Amino acid sequence: MTSRKGPPEPLGKALAGFLERAGLTARIEQASIVDEWPHLVGEQIAAVTAARMVTRDGTLFVDVATNAWMQELSLMEPQLLKALRQRPAGAGVQRIRWRLARV
Repeated sequence: MTSRKGPPEPLGKALAGFLERAGLTARIEQASIVDEWPHLVGEQIAAVTAARMVTRDGTLFVDVATNAWMQELSLMEPQLLKALRQRPAGAGVQRIRWRLARV
């Protein structure tokens, strides 16, 4: 049995260390783009869309309320990707897949 020297490590620091050693930090950061979506795209787009998930290869899946909005957002995709990539969480987003769904 080994003895520890010093005070116990705070839980948050221990968890962060574990996630880093497990290689999950980047993936968790990438997934946070889903929560940040409304702030990134603004009120108008957020009202008709919902980011659902980001795959390991950087595909962001976004549900869209109508076909008209899906077409408009498809045309805006290069600008949206540029804006997403300016944030740490969006750095790994390579493409957006728009899906017609209830938002």
